[in-house]
Amino acid sequence: MKRSDRCELLMPAGGSTQFIAAVENGADAVYVGGKSFNARMNAGNFSDEELARAVDYAHLRNVKTYVTMNTLLADEELAPALRQAQSYARMGVDALIVQDLGLGLVLRENLPDLPLHLSTQAGVYDAAGVQAAAELGYERVVLARELTLAEIEKAAATGIEIEVFVHGALCICYSGQCQLSRAIGGRSG
Repeated sequence: MKRSDRCELLMPAGGSTQFIAAVENGADAVYVGGKSFNARMNAGNFSDEELARAVDYAHLRNVKTYVTMNTLLADEELAPALRQAQSYARMGVDALIVQDLGLGLVLRENLPDLPLHLSTQAGVYDAAGVQAAAELGYERVVLARELTLAEIEKAAATGIEIEVFVHGALCICYSGQCQLSRAIGGRSG
């Protein structure tokens, strides 16, 4: 795995309008959710047809598209999640952002060429966690939002590609431990 010294401006998009705005306003990459298996279920999200068009639109402009599959899955959800990931791979998405380590293993075994990013929901807080994620086949780790600059620097020193939220924690919980979502809305991150 290579460490890039180049910063990537990555923006979220909950629908096609936001996606186009991100691409047209300087994003290097955009992350989106599909209609299932992602923590952004309250966003508009993308049908497979919409996402295929978005990926083509982005790639024509040298912008990457990452898809979130960042929820914890029950055993019976693994096969449908794999089928969905295979569909994303056929579309040409640039990476999947995953929380569930079991899903990550299934994806690594079945889609070995598709880059995986370990989601902030996985709760990686230090360089040892970054290194463990790399050993599991993740090319990038999205660090927990609560880290200090010094902690981020130590994680970056591993040489593994990292991602950080520059706007900090927006939820009222620790990254990946979205118990407030569970208590209020009946679902966790």
